[in-house]
Formats: sequence, C-alpha cells, structure tokens
Amino acid sequence: MTALSYAPGTVPGGPWATYLDQVERVRPYLGPLDRWIETLLRPKRCLVVDIPIEMDDGRVAHFEGFRVQHSLTRGPGKGGVRYHPDVNLEEVMALAAWMTIKNAAVNLPYGGAKGGVRCDPSRLSTKELERVTRRYTSEIGLVIGPQVDIPAPDVNTNAQVMAWMMDTYSMNVGATTTGVVTGKPIALGGSLGRVKATGRGVFVVGREAARRTKQPIEGARVAIQGFGNVGSSAAELYAAHGAKVIAVQDSSGTVLNGNGLDVRALASHVEARGGVAGFAGADAIGAEDFWRVESDVLIPAALEGVLTAERARALRTRMVLEGANGPTLPEADAILDERGILVVPDVIANAGGVTVSYFEWVQDFSSFFWTEEEINARLDKILVGAFGRIWSDAQKHRIPLRTAAFVVACERVLAARELRGLYP
Repeated sequence: MTALSYAPGTVPGGPWATYLDQVERVRPYLGPLDRWIETLLRPKRCLVVDIPIEMDDGRVAHFEGFRVQHSLTRGPGKGGVRYHPDVNLEEVMALAAWMTIKNAAVNLPYGGAKGGVRCDPSRLSTKELERVTRRYTSEIGLVIGPQVDIPAPDVNTNAQVMAWMMDTYSMNVGATTTGVVTGKPIALGGSLGRVKATGRGVFVVGREAARRTKQPIEGARVAIQGFGNVGSSAAELYAAHGAKVIAVQDSSGTVLNGNGLDVRALASHVEARGGVAGFAGADAIGAEDFWRVESDVLIPAALEGVLTAERARALRTRMVLEGANGPTLPEADAILDERGILVVPDVIANAGGVTVSYFEWVQDFSSFFWTEEEINARLDKILVGAFGRIWSDAQKHRIPLRTAAFVVACERVLAARELRGLYP
C-alpha cells in the first residue's frame, strides 16, 4: 500500500484506512487485474459544499455537506445521505467506497457514492431541516442525476427528506425526475418493501449463513445493537422464525431478557419513548456488558467502528452479522477469525436496502410497480445467489467471508475498468 493511498485529511485507524486495509488483503487473488487496483484506492470525485440557511429565529447558519463518488465504473453512483453531527469527509469517502464493493458484490449495475451533512437533526425544526435538505440538494445538483448518481436515505434521513431532494432537483431541471433518489414515499414513486429491506436482507443472509454452518434459527439467541429500521426489522423477522432476541442496545441504553424480548412491544416503546431505555419487559445492563452477552447471532446495526479489538476478545457469540456499514475494525476481524467466530460482512449482510433501491429505480424508469410479495421474492433470490457465490469463494481460497466478498467485488469492478480502458 502506498502512502499516497491515504487521502489528505485521513488518518491511520480511521474508516478510510479500514477500507484500504480490506482492499489490500485482496491483492493476492486478483491476478492480472492487480495492475488496476490503484483505481480502488482513490475516490473518483469528492464534493464539499457550504449550506447556508435562515433559521426560524432569523439567524443565518452554515452547515457543511459532502457528496463523494468513489467509483462510477460499473454504473451510476449509488449511496445514501446521512445527517449527523460527526459526519466528515473521511467517513463519507469510506462509506462511498464500501458502496462500490457492496453493489459489485451483489452484482447491481451501480458504482459507489455517499453523502452527508454535518448537523444534528434533533436540534432543527421541520422547516429548518427542509431548508438544509433543499440547499444541500441544490449545491450537489451538478453531480447527481438518475443516470449519474442516485442518493437514498441513511442515518437520520428518511422518505420525507428524499421527497424534498427529489422535488428540489426536479424544480432545478424543469421536469419531475422521480429516479434521482430512492427511498421516496410510495406516492412519489417509492417502492413497496423499501423501509424494511435492509433488515430483511440481514435476516435472509443470516439465514443462509446459519444453514451452511448448521445453526438452526429456531431457538437461536440474538443480540442487536441499534434498533432503527435495520435492527428492528431484523429483530422482527428473527422472532417470527422462532429465534429469541435477548438483548438490544441503542443510544439510550441497553436491555436484556434471557427468555426473549417481546419485539413488537419493544418497537412500540421505542416509538413512544425514542429509545429502548426504560422498557418494562427487560433488565437494564451497562453499555459494555452488551458485548459480553452470550448469543448465537450478534447484529451490530448502528454506526461504523463499534467492534474494537477489546470487544472482539470479549464477545460470546457464534456469528457476527453486520447490519451497519463498517462496524468491525480490521484488528477485531483478525481476532474474531482466530477465535472461530463467523463474520458475515456488511457488504452482503446489509445489501437488502440498496437492492430494493435498485428495484425502485427500475420501477421509476418503467412507471410500472411491483407488489411487495414480488419485491421480497426478487430480493431473496438476489441475496441468496450473491451470498452463495461469496461463500463458495471463501471455501475455495480458505479465506474469511469479508475477504471473499471483496475478491468477488474487486474482480467485477477492475474487470469493468480494464474493458472500458482509459480516456483520453
């Protein structure tokens, strides 16, 4: 790995360094395609924008926004937009790169992109949030479009934010352009099944991994970090198939019930109270104690970088199923591999969301919409096939699933790069 691979503003140990480490492990398996690997070690385009808006009290506030296109080799950029106080360029670069890998691993006709605004949505009124969204969309409008780069929801963004983005872009180009974003409301060209798609994908891939390792779903103990759309949907499906969701952690606290939490009651509690803390059907435990809960499946479904080396040593689980993007640090990966704990990587485990986003994009172009049953069946088929290919490569090369997923994805991206050549 060359020193130039660390872009300005990034640091060893950060998310971009984690991504570079993951790509570096793929080199021995690329053969002649290795000559193109440098194209994966740099984002194609990074846009940083100023977002000035008038606050409700008349003040003018400035926010910083980002849109990174890591690779457009296999198709338009695809990746979410997150609103969070800690959003920075390095994080968005890494997330865009992981989208390149994810889309290629699942064989979707997309490149990788990501966006973000450094703000705290909980401190903004609805009108202020709309102004931030519309100004951000106008500022990045020169690099997005239905055939160029298609944003979607991510942390702290939702269908309403996508509706504002779609409307702003449409007004600026003079035509209603539903395909510029995905994750929209159904009334504006959104797809059935999109809200729960990522969590459904986590379950489907987890089921396939369990089948190959002969771990039954029924009676399995599941611990989940994060109880938003991803964590709650995965919990619901695991519980529906006979598993026991025994521990859940979010930013408000951690709850435990060894006999299994009532997932629906917990979801209602979270909707009413804003977090799992105080749920009557469980005991409260310390934040670090969550990582020591004995389980069969652990699902980190919050933010990146939470599974450190120290926590990896403390884990008492059989499988880590990554619902979040980049939750496991490289040193933790090595420890889990040594301990024989199966890690099902994010680039396949949480690919359900982008897969149904692809379905939405296709439906918008054709103005013909599928039923939720059709969408779930298509999602199941794509993820089962993609996981099967990655599992096969892992067995063939005797490598971890993450490395196998990167091998599959990098081969596809670099083969496309070679076929396209360089212009001019």
